[in-house]
Formats: sequence, structure tokens, C-alpha cells
Amino acid sequence: MTNLSVNINKVATLRNARGENVPDVERVAVDCETFGAQGITVHPRPDERHIKHEDVFALRPLIKTEFNIEGYPSPEFMDLVLKVKPEQVTLVPDAPDALTSNAGWNVTEHKEFLTEIIDRLREAGIRSSVFVDPDVAMIKAAAKTGADRVELYTKPYADMYPSDPEKAVAPYVEASKAAHNCGLGVNAGHDLNLANLRYFHEKVPYLNEVSIGHAIIADALYLGLKETIKQYKECLS
Repeated sequence: MTNLSVNINKVATLRNARGENVPDVERVAVDCETFGAQGITVHPRPDERHIKHEDVFALRPLIKTEFNIEGYPSPEFMDLVLKVKPEQVTLVPDAPDALTSNAGWNVTEHKEFLTEIIDRLREAGIRSSVFVDPDVAMIKAAAKTGADRVELYTKPYADMYPSDPEKAVAPYVEASKAAHNCGLGVNAGHDLNLANLRYFHEKVPYLNEVSIGHAIIADALYLGLKETIKQYKECLS
């Protein structure tokens, strides 16, 4: 079974555009769970342009499934997650001003840094996931940091899928097998949507979780949130 974690950053972006509380981020998170999502993902950035630190604290007692917090492990981020203690922290290499995550870690280069961070998360009882490209060498290096999972960066798959789905998915099949052989769980995310998710799920083995935000919120404008989550879960059934 592959779980669906809904990233609600875009809901916060819309709310922040007016400076009030519409839409209500906390209510949307609870509704996503009610409609069948098996997790909620947030990515609080230093400039708080979407999810704010206060949102993270407010969401913690409300989320009954899995709370996944993504971010670059700066001192401020680590202070936040160690206080909130989500079920999972996904470590991304984003610069503070990055528009969105656009590459995985060079784990070999940052192995010592990541190992120290992951040790701290483990001591706090938090599962760790390292954001990586579908690169077997980086996955093997991630296993050596003590990480629990990797999250495969799927934008290259999404970009190639319309023209050559078989070629697009091939590196992810090998990456997932390599992760499994190293004892790592496998997550995936970035630009997965209703057009490409079912094929990805059918082809990639050992897939524990997908994290999807932008596409789900965009589809919900037309389909409604309940129907959107239903359709995404059908892709994972």
C-alpha cells in the first residue's frame, strides 16, 4: 500500500494573499484526512511565504495520520521540528530563497552533516527521509547516514512522461530497488499528478508514500477536495 500525503503549502499561500484566515489551513488539513489522505505535509520556509511556524504548532495536535515536515535543516528548522515532533522529517537541500525543491542532495558531499542531523532526529523518535535524485550512488550514500527513507525527486519523470513513460520511469524503478536493498523506505514527490501517478505507482516497487501538493490543490478547484483526494487514492490502489 502506498500512502498519500497532501502538501498544504498552496492553501497557506492563498490564505496569506489576503492576510486573513481564508482558506483555513487547519480545517483543510483535517478535511484532507477525513477525505482519506494518510498524511499531511508542510514545508515551512524561512520567509514564511506560505506555511508559518505558528501553523506548524497549530497543526500538530489536529493531525491524526502522519505529519511530515519538509525543509532544509538549518538551526531554526531543527529547533522547530524537535519541538513539534512530527512522525517524519524530510530533509531537502533548498536554498532559503528557492521557489520550490528542484534537486536532491549530493549526499556524498554532505554525508557528515546529514548524519549528524539524522542522529538528532532519531534520538527524538522522528523518522527521517532524505530528498534525492534517482541516483543509486546517492541512495547508497543516504543509507550510510542512518536515514530511514529517501524521497525520490520526480520532476524529471513528470517532464518526460508524456513523450516516453517507459524511459521516464526506468531510473525510478532502479532507484527504488536500490533503496529497498539498502534497507531504506521509499517516498516520492514533485509534479506527480492525475495524469502520471497511476503509471508511476504501477511500475515503481516498494513505494511507501507520495507527497503531492500543487497538483492536488489545483485539481480541487475543479473537482472539489473530496473528489480530488478520492481520485488520487484510486491511482494508488
